[in-house]
Amino acid sequence: MKKALLVLALGAALAGVAQADTLKKIKDTGSVTMGVRESSGALSYTLGDGKYVGYHVEICQRVLADVQKQLGLAKLDIKYLPVTSQNRVPLVQNGTVDIECGSTTNNLTRQKDVAFAVTTYVEEVRIAVKADSGITSIAQLNGKTVATTTGTTSVQLLRKHERANGVDFKEVLGKDHADSFLLLESGRADAFVMDGQILAGNIAKSRNPAGFKIVGEVLSVEPIAIMIRKDDPAFKKAVDDSIKGLMKSGEAAKLYDKWFTQPIPPTNTKVGLPATAATKEAWANPNDKPVEEYAKK
Repeated sequence: MKKALLVLALGAALAGVAQADTLKKIKDTGSVTMGVRESSGALSYTLGDGKYVGYHVEICQRVLADVQKQLGLAKLDIKYLPVTSQNRVPLVQNGTVDIECGSTTNNLTRQKDVAFAVTTYVEEVRIAVKADSGITSIAQLNGKTVATTTGTTSVQLLRKHERANGVDFKEVLGKDHADSFLLLESGRADAFVMDGQILAGNIAKSRNPAGFKIVGEVLSVEPIAIMIRKDDPAFKKAVDDSIKGLMKSGEAAKLYDKWFTQPIPPTNTKVGLPATAATKEAWANPNDKPVEEYAKK
């Protein structure tokens, strides 16, 4: 028992060191661990064989190149570690992952455990319909069937929207995003409510992309940011300064265009999602505000 407690105490102490100075850890080891996602749309995904790409992955690679330069390292070994929605926060907390480059929303609950760099992407929850449906707004969903994915909050967001008052629609659930889109594609649903990036990605991969469109009011906006350990101001400054440099030079916009409007591997299809006004605003005025601040607007 005493040995177990000693191990726990040592682990906590090591985690504390990691939290205190990530730059020193990187300099001492000559390596850094990047948390990545296997299927977070064009933000972060795998090509197989341990290769990860995407808008956030490439931003993090640029950030780490700047960190390498700042530390005067001749070589920096980047280790890619796939993370999930369930383990990404604890893996950053305990020092396993130094910088998480997936699709994580900056919110007040997570800020109790981790820190976020300045926002690089602002997600919008939207509605996808068939292009010839005539539906252009929430009000026109009255009497219709709306699809969303099990375990998500998209339809709840739709019901809470002020323009949904008095709108009566039936909800159907897909087991995953592809299944939900199939409900729309096959005519079993009149609309699919989800993150704009996911809607655009499914439309791009469909047999007839021109047959669908994203319409209606924005149901929610969520700041997506790169996650790092809490209480490490030197590393946060290094990450923030690098990202702000990309935003100021226009490189952030070019990277966005590369991954969201141009053909991307492995199938060379386009997501077809130009940067929103909210994302452009985040680039023009860098900030690390949580989603709760966006909700106040």
